[in-house]
Formats: sequence, structure tokens, C-alpha cells
Amino acid sequence: MNLEDFEIAAEDIPGWLVASDGPLTVALDITLTPELIAEGMARELVNRIQNIRKTRDFNVTDRIQIDLERHPAVAEAVAQFGQYISDEVLAVRLDLLEGVNDGEVLDLPDEVNVKVRVALA
Repeated sequence: MNLEDFEIAAEDIPGWLVASDGPLTVALDITLTPELIAEGMARELVNRIQNIRKTRDFNVTDRIQIDLERHPAVAEAVAQFGQYISDEVLAVRLDLLEGVNDGEVLDLPDEVNVKVRVALA
């Protein structure tokens, strides 16, 4: 048997993204697990809180306190990655509350909107 005796075909695999370039083929599992979704939300929270720090002209070393409105997507992110969030934004306190009256609205992925109050510690 020779290589010419075989036919090689590429087919889509559900849940995988496959790309080929010449003799190289790469396949990625693109399934979103609950942990990946929570980690993504945690990273979004860090980004939005860092933007608040920037718009308020906080010093890079300023410690802050955060009150965050409770939402299932946010609560899971804080439960799994709360320390990461706090470390990244220099928060001495990160609390989930049922309501945040005087906070800013964060527009997060998947149409999640929550209020956050950020104050100097």
C-alpha cells in the first residue's frame, strides 16, 4: 500500500474547532465549562473595576472596597475567583449584596447588568 491508496478527509467534530495549514492540523476543544464561564466573568469584573479606578484617578497603589450587587453569574465568579479579583484590583474587601443603591452599573457579558460601588479603603 502506498500513500496514494488512502484518502484523507477533514470533518467537523461537534464541540471542537479544527484548522489545518499544510501538514499541520490543530484541534481545540471549545466547550465552555461552568468554571471557564466563571473565570471569564471574573476577568470581566477585573477589567470593569480597573476602568472605574482609572476614571476616578485613583493612585496605582490605592486600596479599595467593593460592594457588588448579587447576580447568579457574578456570585459564581466571586465564589471561585474572589481572591483573584481582589488581588488584581487591590481590594481589601469584596462583598456581594442583595442591592447596591448608589453604585455604577456594570454591563457584563450575556446581558448581565449589576451595580458596583467602589470606594477608597
